[in-house]
Amino acid sequence: MLRLAAFAVTSALAASAATAAGPLPPLPTLGRLLAAPDRLTITVSATGNPRADGEYLLECNPVGGNHPEAERACDRLDILAKQDKDPFAPTAKRQICTMQDGGPATAHVTGTWQGHKVDATFRRTDGCEIVRWNNLEPVLPGGRS
Repeated sequence: MLRLAAFAVTSALAASAATAAGPLPPLPTLGRLLAAPDRLTITVSATGNPRADGEYLLECNPVGGNHPEAERACDRLDILAKQDKDPFAPTAKRQICTMQDGGPATAHVTGTWQGHKVDATFRRTDGCEIVRWNNLEPVLPGGRS
């Protein structure tokens, strides 16, 4: 009988402690738990800025790697994910784009984002490609001419 009373008191204390702490935060979805972590290798060249050119590793959730603006870059990718947009998708083939030259900068992004493989190339060869590049800043370095 003494054991039953001790169990009841312990259970009551545990329940009141859990209530005092407030509700538990929601658990991540199973798909997010099982998905590969966001990990991208970004190779940038010909930007005209030697500090921007190079190869960078960007890890998100948790933030890591050697990307110079890793936290801001991961924040930008999170915003795009919430908007349900694929920033790595190529420009549509029949898209009408302005004929402007944004310079010789190129970037190649490989890895995994939101559980999907990424293998995307970025150039600043016309208006559509410039918009596509700018949409990914600061994942890609600022390349405005």
